[in-house]
Amino acid sequence: MEDQEDLNPSHYHSMPQAKHSLSKVFGGVVVVIFMIVTCVAGYFLVQRGSIAPSPIIEDNSSIQTQLENSEPFLFQDMTIPYLREKAYEGALTSLEEVSSNSDYMSYRTTYISDGLTIYAQITKPANAMPEGGFPAIIFVHGYIPPARYQTFSNYASYVDALARSGFVVFKIDLRGHGESEGEPSGAYYSGDYVVDILNARAALRVTEFVNPEKIGLWGHSMAGNVGLRSFVVARDMPAISLWSGAVYTYEDLGKYGISDASYQPPDMNSERQKRREMLREMYGEFDKNSEFWSQVVPINYLDDVRGAIQLNHAVDDDVVNSGYSRDLNILLDNTDIVHEFNEYSSGGHNLSGSTFTRAMNDTIKFFHEHL
Repeated sequence: MEDQEDLNPSHYHSMPQAKHSLSKVFGGVVVVIFMIVTCVAGYFLVQRGSIAPSPIIEDNSSIQTQLENSEPFLFQDMTIPYLREKAYEGALTSLEEVSSNSDYMSYRTTYISDGLTIYAQITKPANAMPEGGFPAIIFVHGYIPPARYQTFSNYASYVDALARSGFVVFKIDLRGHGESEGEPSGAYYSGDYVVDILNARAALRVTEFVNPEKIGLWGHSMAGNVGLRSFVVARDMPAISLWSGAVYTYEDLGKYGISDASYQPPDMNSERQKRREMLREMYGEFDKNSEFWSQVVPINYLDDVRGAIQLNHAVDDDVVNSGYSRDLNILLDNTDIVHEFNEYSSGGHNLSGSTFTRAMNDTIKFFHEHL
């Protein structure tokens, strides 16, 4: 602006001619420089606008806003924002008693999830119901070949220990397992199992002998992933205990892998396999800088989660490396989430032998404190 003031006509006539010429040249140079800088800046702004910015995963509110303002996209149902917006509801069918003892009664029941009938075992403590109802635990199984899965056989000792400690235990058969309808869609590349878990929670909330404010979650192995994702989607679940859990950051899957000799890959012509191939074609393998993949990873959505997390893992687990739990615990150390990590020297993938007793005692204590 000062240069423009120097070119004011009232000043011009009082200047010597040389000074006037120099000022004119200088002013022209300034104008040229200004035009060059403006053009260069405009060029880079245009170029920058043509490149999609990398997602800032530390601020999940921006990801949520992007999702709300965008059109629906394929595989959106895998993402945490989508699952948070989904409505969950359910109710138990009539209870069919299967067995009983002095501590609890065990029933066969079902509920509906995504229009599918999901079978489950529910145990109810035999003692007098506390005011408001019993605390309850949704029990989520790990990977078992779906054709071999049995409702009342697998994890029987786990259910027994928790039920004897005064908890309602709702052991659900994820879709495609046992008699549950639907296809077993897998844990890590689908939101289906998360939906089954949260519809189970909705069903428990309207069960007359369950306290709707005291429903926790227990998961083993692959349920580490779907359990934590369910916990993060719900946001207000009081407590979750994970045994030998796998895949929390998705980077950890590439780092540690999973060595499960019992794993039976889906048929190449199955809908699950076709979906997985389409997912890979659209978004590639996991990339932490991908806007899509960043919305799938549960650790990107811990900021507004309430409730406590317990991790239990054996050092000698030869199926799921204990590094999965160790790394997650380090991440949780940098949050306000109440958490604990129990690492056992032996016990293998199922925390068997004497470690089972220690781990179960730790788990029961944890749930008594937080439910």
